[in-house]
Amino acid sequence: MSTAATKPRYLTKSRFKLGMECPAKLFYTAKTSVYANQNLEDTFLASLAEGGFQVGELAKLYFPGGHEIETLDYDDALAQTNELLKQDQVVIYEAAVRYQNLFIRADILIKKGNELDLIEVKAKSYDPAKDGDFLGTRGGVISNWKPYLLDVAFQKHLLARAFPKSQIRAWLMLADKTSLCPTNDLHQKFRIVADGKGRKWAEAAAPLSPGELSHQILCQVSAESACMVIEKEKMEEPVGPNTFIERIQWLADYYERDEKIRCRPATVCAGCEFRTTTEEAARGLKSGFKECWKSELGWTDADFETPNVLDIWSFRRKGKLLDENRIKMADVTETDINPKSDSEPGLSASQRQWLQVQKVQQKDHTIWVDRKSLQHEMAQWKFPLHFIDFETTRVAIPFNQDRHPYELVAFQFSHHVVHADGRIVHQGQYLNPKRGVFPNYEFVRKLKEQLDKDEGSIFRFATHENSTLAAIYRQLADESPAPPDRAELQSFIKSITTSTKDGAEAWAGKRTMIDLWELVKRYYYAPSTNGSNSIKAVLPAVLTQSQFLQKKYVQPIYGAAGGIPSLNFRNKAWIQLERGQVVDPYKQLPKMFKDVSDHDFERLSEEDELKDGGAAMTAYARMQFEEMDPSERQELEAALLRYCELDTLAMVMIYEAWKDLVG
Repeated sequence: MSTAATKPRYLTKSRFKLGMECPAKLFYTAKTSVYANQNLEDTFLASLAEGGFQVGELAKLYFPGGHEIETLDYDDALAQTNELLKQDQVVIYEAAVRYQNLFIRADILIKKGNELDLIEVKAKSYDPAKDGDFLGTRGGVISNWKPYLLDVAFQKHLLARAFPKSQIRAWLMLADKTSLCPTNDLHQKFRIVADGKGRKWAEAAAPLSPGELSHQILCQVSAESACMVIEKEKMEEPVGPNTFIERIQWLADYYERDEKIRCRPATVCAGCEFRTTTEEAARGLKSGFKECWKSELGWTDADFETPNVLDIWSFRRKGKLLDENRIKMADVTETDINPKSDSEPGLSASQRQWLQVQKVQQKDHTIWVDRKSLQHEMAQWKFPLHFIDFETTRVAIPFNQDRHPYELVAFQFSHHVVHADGRIVHQGQYLNPKRGVFPNYEFVRKLKEQLDKDEGSIFRFATHENSTLAAIYRQLADESPAPPDRAELQSFIKSITTSTKDGAEAWAGKRTMIDLWELVKRYYYAPSTNGSNSIKAVLPAVLTQSQFLQKKYVQPIYGAAGGIPSLNFRNKAWIQLERGQVVDPYKQLPKMFKDVSDHDFERLSEEDELKDGGAAMTAYARMQFEEMDPSERQELEAALLRYCELDTLAMVMIYEAWKDLVG
């Protein structure tokens, strides 16, 4: 019996995308009262940080005079679109088109007589020299472009069926990486507005000048060749038809009947969003992931309590084990992993994988530490120790004239110092909250002021800080006119970073930052992280096992007189217990956004240092594009500073735990 609403069950663009990821997902989608979904509920929030909605509004201005279909009702949208298409020439935004049980809303649809141009707008960067017609040297669609091309090919197929006598052309409109923004305030002409009922959208707040319209930062690229390849090639899918056209109809028919497509467990299951948290399960929500595996494997709830092969860190042969029906870590053998040492001290990647499996098989919950190697590493460090963390973004519509789309913007850092006598200080921070300011060079100046006072070792967690500074180095090199301190800033960047580019761009600074993430992978493993090396997984594990940290931080010494100086906290005790367990410090911070659900904020906060995105990027985007009263802006700035401070404090705590471990 269907649990869906009474609306027509059409296969739309988003549902087609979901079905191409995993056909079984079509059965679970949109059933929010039945199945949990770990994706962001707020679709506007999901695209805010990357500027997706602003790109959509800018694209419309490149095709002026169009008619927007605003209604969300299927029938009304179809009726309005069909009425407009009676004209010989017309531009329609969000045009609604249906063919049998297929339905789309085309971003931009242009009719000129018998010709229809379908323009799909994507907030994605495009390099004409590199990406070309989206086809690789062997004639296939370039892998990282395939999801976008499948989307536009689906829409073209529907249009061709709905209008068989028309000539259909498919296009992608993308942010041109080679273009330069024509003015300083272009991004400020697209602002976020709300209707008072929680619904938000972007709109053009001011008209574009003739120069802004003629000097376009978005480019229209033909998708015709890629669509032809997609329609002709055989698809290597484990279930269902293997041709594109047949697969569309297959997905549409199953979705229309509200019938589940059965799929064998596969590596794609690792990213399944239809899972339940403990709280959601207690509320009665179901897990689509569990339903699939129960029906295909005959599992019970107890089977999900033990780790499976999808949990093995960075293991590339998961698919093979799944095909052999060896699903649990208990089924994995040493031969499957084939652990081998490499030339570096500590664990190689394969040795770490096998260690993770062994810990599970032996029900061993103790931490593993290579004390000798870690002690040797730590003996090389020079005091005072500096721990830094950056927050950055890349937006489609640049904030400044002569900047490229998706050019790096570094807007925040935090800096902790540990002295030789054990004193810890939150030494400094930087945040640029102002609209339309390119902060990168001031960012480096402030960082240089913080780090140039001594020769102490500098620590980062993962590669982000290194790649950020290397990108700013290249921005400085290209800047015209050059900042008066360009050479000084570049020299500082080179002194603390490593660049692996060939030729003159390669360097290794004498004070290159030490990567704690690499040290975690080599010398430290806690089973409670379930293989993750994210700082948001490692910190709770360290706090749980370290009696030293528990004894120290159970006291409200952080930000207290005579305790650890802090720029954003007062009298904070970081060790808090709930049902006998240490509460994750990140969960102790107040929610950054008052108007965002707990569910969505949890999703944003899960982004870690290995990915772009997350709460900080979203907060920065809101400060750039939303109208806020001064108090709301100040609260958001304060929240950003607290979160970034905790990132560097987390690194300090990991260091303290290791120091206590190795003696």
